[in-house]
Amino acid sequence: MKKKITAALAAAIAATAVGATVSAATVYSPDTLKKLGSFLLGKDTAEESMDVNSDKTIDIFDMVEMRKAASSTSGEFTSSVIAPTEKNVNYINRNAVIDGVTWLVQSGAAVEFNITSAKSASVVIKGDNAINNGDNYRPRYAVIVDDKIILDECLSKKEKAVELFSGDTPRNATVKVIHLSEANNGPIGISAINVVSDAASPVTPTPEKELHIEFVGDSITCAYGVEGKDQYEGFKTSTENFMKSYAYLTAQKLGAEYSTACYSGYGAVSAYSGDGSRNTSGLIGSCYNNIGNTDGYNIPWSHSDHPVDVVVVNIGTNDHTYVSKDYDKRGPEFTEAYVELLASIHKAQPKAFIVCTVGTMGCAEMYPYIEEAIKQFKTETDIGDRIISYLSATQDMNNDGLGSDWHPTYATQQRSAAVLTDKICRLIGRESDQVGLDVSADAEYKAVLNESSGANAATYFSDYDRSFWVNVVTGGSKAEDVQSVLSPISLKKNGKYKLSFKATAPEGSKLPVQVRSKDGSAVYYDGFFTSNGEKTPFEAEFSADTDDASAEFSISFGGKDYSSVTIYELKLIKTA
Repeated sequence: MKKKITAALAAAIAATAVGATVSAATVYSPDTLKKLGSFLLGKDTAEESMDVNSDKTIDIFDMVEMRKAASSTSGEFTSSVIAPTEKNVNYINRNAVIDGVTWLVQSGAAVEFNITSAKSASVVIKGDNAINNGDNYRPRYAVIVDDKIILDECLSKKEKAVELFSGDTPRNATVKVIHLSEANNGPIGISAINVVSDAASPVTPTPEKELHIEFVGDSITCAYGVEGKDQYEGFKTSTENFMKSYAYLTAQKLGAEYSTACYSGYGAVSAYSGDGSRNTSGLIGSCYNNIGNTDGYNIPWSHSDHPVDVVVVNIGTNDHTYVSKDYDKRGPEFTEAYVELLASIHKAQPKAFIVCTVGTMGCAEMYPYIEEAIKQFKTETDIGDRIISYLSATQDMNNDGLGSDWHPTYATQQRSAAVLTDKICRLIGRESDQVGLDVSADAEYKAVLNESSGANAATYFSDYDRSFWVNVVTGGSKAEDVQSVLSPISLKKNGKYKLSFKATAPEGSKLPVQVRSKDGSAVYYDGFFTSNGEKTPFEAEFSADTDDASAEFSISFGGKDYSSVTIYELKLIKTA
């Protein structure tokens, strides 16, 4: 990425700094580094001092030189107390600074920073009244040093110092303090970073990432119960881990900054309702423009100071508890509230793409109302094709298990992240690696019969479990005369894939299985499925040697009359 200096600024630099180069004596503050990084991302204006190497161009090479100067050492180690302000650390998500303490309010709220040439370092953690919550409801957080979690706990003290490292040999480190539970159960505070270092700037912000995604959602986004032992376990903050949420995982896959506005039980027209009546105590639209929604943190959030590129809206699951009691009347109510939510988001982030989804915990009945809301919203705004929707795949309870109170497990969250990552890539025009994606998810089954050989069969597809049943009347003369085929499947050159399914077929049957091009000229996988009875599992791995947007899966079972084969839970996951 490169930014040209304006003519006036170039002239000024030429007159005052010809031949100058950065020296060890030049000291750059964390704020200066942050401003240069912001300019390189197109979010700030140029300043004369940014042309560190005096080549009349402000680019990443100036950042390299500036960082070298900022990390220069004197050999004299001194103790410093660094405030966790935006000048010194990278703020991730909606954080509130109150009386010198940076409060990590939202799910996944964090500070991240680099420490340079330090013999020791620690961070001071603060708690508010939420530390007095019951054992299962105190805020959870983690401290991470160089990608290794050194502390993961639910906070029970008003203040504690957490040692990051210590020793006689100075070291550099990247540190993150992240709020793992949700805003409803209290924040995590940071009041100071203590270092013993000989660096000119011992604590500096990590570079801001170019892409920024905002996630608006409910308990699914918060990763409620993602570490719960089963669906019968109730809510605990100790099993809520935002780093295992589809939101965090999506941001990680895309190398993006993220922010959240998510609360368990919240909806667009109604929060979770136990009796089917409308519950207005938790409406996401009423708190979207605030940092948080609890006393002391319901502070206005400056969207203009924190522009995002994509907003993901995962709302509707809790609304279903209200809408499902009278779809004809309450469905349009939900649509109206959803349009209002979209309008609020678009007003706050007018340049952002918007992705809308629902369905992870079921409630697919809400999706048509979301589609209608988007249709109405598009007629009222200039957003055009910058908004899309998709129905999330329902959690695979049999294979992925269930978390607390029937919430998604880590496996489900990972699958959701793979799908969302691919959707965002397509929307913003970025190449998707599709890793973790079931590339067969949108394909359709059909029976391929060689009628000239007399093959004849009946078929049935079930949406409930995505099973495909083929009942053979006459099977022709060979296996290929009757096939179950799933297509189209998009494969990528050099991609590695894992094929899995279950099938019920006559016991002892040995049935040819292929993944091939549509015309059969290329075969990517060629093997056999051997039936051991009902729902026999099958797994295989293979690589694709070319791009193929219309590949297909087939299993052949012709050559026998009066038999049937049913395929269940077929997945084709891209693993690399």
